[in-house]
Amino acid sequence: MIDYLVVGLGLAGVSFCEQLEAHKKDYKVITDNSQTSSLVAGGLYNPVILKRFTLAWNADTQLEKAIPFYKGLERKLGTRLDYKISILRKFASIAEQNLWFEAADKKRLHKFLDTMLIENKDRSIDAPFGFGKVLHTGRIDVKTLIGAYQNDLVEKGRLLQETFDFSSLQIHNGHVEYKSIKARKIVFATGFGLKSNPYFNYLPLQGSKGELLTIKAPDIKTVDIIKSSVFIIPMGNDLYRVGATYERLDKSNNPTDGAKNELLSKLHTFLKCDYEIVDHVAGIRPTVSDRRPLVGSHPEYDQMYVLNGFGSRGVLIAPTVSAQLFDYIEKGEALPREIDVLRFIKKYTPKVS
Repeated sequence: MIDYLVVGLGLAGVSFCEQLEAHKKDYKVITDNSQTSSLVAGGLYNPVILKRFTLAWNADTQLEKAIPFYKGLERKLGTRLDYKISILRKFASIAEQNLWFEAADKKRLHKFLDTMLIENKDRSIDAPFGFGKVLHTGRIDVKTLIGAYQNDLVEKGRLLQETFDFSSLQIHNGHVEYKSIKARKIVFATGFGLKSNPYFNYLPLQGSKGELLTIKAPDIKTVDIIKSSVFIIPMGNDLYRVGATYERLDKSNNPTDGAKNELLSKLHTFLKCDYEIVDHVAGIRPTVSDRRPLVGSHPEYDQMYVLNGFGSRGVLIAPTVSAQLFDYIEKGEALPREIDVLRFIKKYTPKVS
């Protein structure tokens, strides 16, 4: 019998597996790569909400845990994942500049907001009011991370690449059984796939579709990420990621012309050079009604857990929250109330046997 069966291998699954590795737990992972939000994510870690110049939820403490976490993965997997890169927030007016400087005076924000006004020197970018620089930011190459992690699990005989079949899951006293696998605990880290999970589909996972373009634009000279109505993220070789959209009704992973046109319309408000579209991807972010993760145990089965709902900030959130779930399971430490699925217990209807 193994200690854990982990279902799903996006950022949530990888981060929880790393907890299991660190504590020498025996585990296996099941994934079918059907949930693509981690794979198509921009991968930014940015502690500041740039629309309002405020600190994202617990972002300063999450960042302290995230940076060494990804550095450790780089060493383990033998590949570069963390690209240090500043974010330049394009100002739309003098008034926005003033709001930036006011925010920079706040205690938890001052170390992230540079108080030097950055003048625009890139002719391909229209930014007459300049930029504000966000510090301690960067990009995690999530696609490379997940691909390398999968390969590592395959080498260790820990990965089953298949769609999880709930009809094959048996719940016993003190363990679960899935086909030929017996595990003391099972953790579902399936992103938007949680909607089809009969044990946790009572949770208010909404989902927000995000679409990203990749453009080739040799005339852009900036080496920083530009944030205006959309992000422009340098990827190397004159390639830039442009995103993202937020669509709540369409829950498919298919790219759409509507989203492409929306992104291009916003891009054209400040990009003034020629470019070529070379890729267009989409995925469903696992978002929650109260904008907090879904973490904890099933109301009836204490060997069954969920790790989900990271939204668009999974790169930052995953290392911290996965550690909190592990400590909850193995050490009996209470989960922060704001992430504990117990906050939605009134939505749960006990199964009739």
